[in-house]
Amino acid sequence: MAIENISLSGRKTAVSNKEMTFWERLYFIAIIKGMMITIKHFFSRKVTVQYPEQKREYSPVYRGQHVLMRDEEGRERCTACGLCALACPAEAITMKAAERTKEEMNLYREEKYAAIYEINMLRCIFCGLCEEACPKDAIYLTKSQKHVKPDVTRQSFIYGKDKLVISVEDGKSGKYAGLKPIQNKELN
Repeated sequence: MAIENISLSGRKTAVSNKEMTFWERLYFIAIIKGMMITIKHFFSRKVTVQYPEQKREYSPVYRGQHVLMRDEEGRERCTACGLCALACPAEAITMKAAERTKEEMNLYREEKYAAIYEINMLRCIFCGLCEEACPKDAIYLTKSQKHVKPDVTRQSFIYGKDKLVISVEDGKSGKYAGLKPIQNKELN
């Protein structure tokens, strides 16, 4: 079997170089078809949202603001394993691990924690792969409709732990307890 006949996708077709007719070379029919589509859209009803008064409905799979979770005792869940950073296709997550000391036992639940955890919101594509990769359920993309605030400096779009970690009160009260990862964990 010749290499020219092999098709991995099954969609291989032979290309023909037939001579175009006079009307095809003028593209007159193609221009008329394009104008008909344009005219049809010109007279159709437009969907307009009057933004300040009306809010657009979000999709049920909407992924919003990132949060780093705390457990029921108020300790950070993140152990700086780096799986979220490896899973991120945009390479938006950076972290630096550190070992906890005896005085920090009430702040971190594992021996290792993320001393620096940053997400570059200019790079993030909100795909949710970081949330799926996390073995400790430490990072979530909430259904919150808070958007990244516009700014003029790049540094303001790099969210550190100060903007990502939920407060101790929210962690203990279970405010974010209803969050579930996008993936269906029952299938695993």
